Amino acid sequence: MKSDDIWVQVLDIIEKELNPVSFGTWFKDTKLYTIDDKKIVLQVPMALHKRWLLSNYYDLINESFVTVTGTEREIECLLEDEIKKPEETLIDEVVNNNEVINNIKTEKFESNLDKSLNFDSFVVGDTNKFARTAAFAVAQKPGESYNPLFIYGKSGLGKTHLMHAIGNYITENNSDLKVLYTTSADFKNDYTGIASQNNNAMDYANNFKNKYRNIDVLIIDDIQYLVGAEKTQEEFFHTFNDLHSRNKQIIISSDRSPEDLKLLEERLRSRFAWGLPVDIYPPDFDLRCRIIKDKINRSTTLESKMTDEAVEFIASNFDTDVRSLEGSINRLVAYTAMYVPDKIDLEFANEALKDYITKNPYVTNDIVSIQKAVADYYKLTVEVLKGKRRSANIAYPRMVAMYLCRMLTDESFPRIGLEFGGRDHSTVIHAVDKIEEDLKSNSQLKEIINEIKTKL
Repeated sequence: MKSDDIWVQVLDIIEKELNPVSFGTWFKDTKLYTIDDKKIVLQVPMALHKRWLLSNYYDLINESFVTVTGTEREIECLLEDEIKKPEETLIDEVVNNNEVINNIKTEKFESNLDKSLNFDSFVVGDTNKFARTAAFAVAQKPGESYNPLFIYGKSGLGKTHLMHAIGNYITENNSDLKVLYTTSADFKNDYTGIASQNNNAMDYANNFKNKYRNIDVLIIDDIQYLVGAEKTQEEFFHTFNDLHSRNKQIIISSDRSPEDLKLLEERLRSRFAWGLPVDIYPPDFDLRCRIIKDKINRSTTLESKMTDEAVEFIASNFDTDVRSLEGSINRLVAYTAMYVPDKIDLEFANEALKDYITKNPYVTNDIVSIQKAVADYYKLTVEVLKGKRRSANIAYPRMVAMYLCRMLTDESFPRIGLEFGGRDHSTVIHAVDKIEEDLKSNSQLKEIINEIKTKL
């Protein structure tokens, strides 16, 4: 029996034993990778699936395979990037007289792109719109627009997603172009490996240059990790120059801007600024809500059960990056699969995530809770408080809210500005200075602010 047929029959058995939500959550995107006389290897989409399947469904999977095949086997779960690729093989290069003149390693070119990361799955908002626009321009005309494209921002904000999206768009629309995604750590490891080759160092060096220079698009992630590696920086400098001189597209990411990479060579930093540096900020509240809804709609069947209050609860708690949002959704999916609620409301979400979150908007201060408290006091809506209207009865409460956000949270001026309709950080600074000055002589304002604090 073919492995595909075996897996179809096994899934049929498992589906009858589980409710639709549990089956869809844990088995829909799972594949049978290999099966032999002793072991079954399943390919799963996320680390959460691996842990959950082995902890909660091992016996069910095992019994289902025994029913179909009649044999009990060990079960293993692997992520796609954990599945070992075929080992590189040595070939003999033979001339006409069949004399072997050299043994060299050959390998199929791998772009290393994650096909699931594309522009369609990248949720756009005010904090990442510019970066996404620049990335798409590069994808449409590699080597012509913004070379190099330098994307920077804190971890988990979508830099890697955008880089893969560029690469995937290029390979789908320009199949003759060779695209390579790598990390600075892999680049460094490849380069430092030359020194360990002894007699084969020349062959290895040639293979290294062929890998990194015989391409049309180089995408290199986390360039900041080249700090301290002087010889690797030297090699990257030459690689950069070679590609750039031939109008080959270079895309780089970092956790800080080019001018903040003080420990990298000046000549590298200056080249990073040749094209277009673009930054990505942490997602604001509205974007976080949209990301949550998008992730749920794409990966589960929970969208019909999810209330707006639950979405806003998650968005308020996980406000630093996209990665933490995804982690909270995975946790919620697992909890939902166990308890199968009729709806996922605020109470259910709070219960599911109470041991997973580090703060709670109903216990500690954050921008969203402060906005709501100020809006309630002044009998406004949060939307009006964050909006564009500048009448005195709105502008002053807005300044009070900005002041409290600065005083009661660890958020920066730019971040607070983003949460107030994308305002510039200078606007927030002015608001804080204004309220601080008024507090020196306005006792009523002190009472108002103290009353708002008691509501938080």
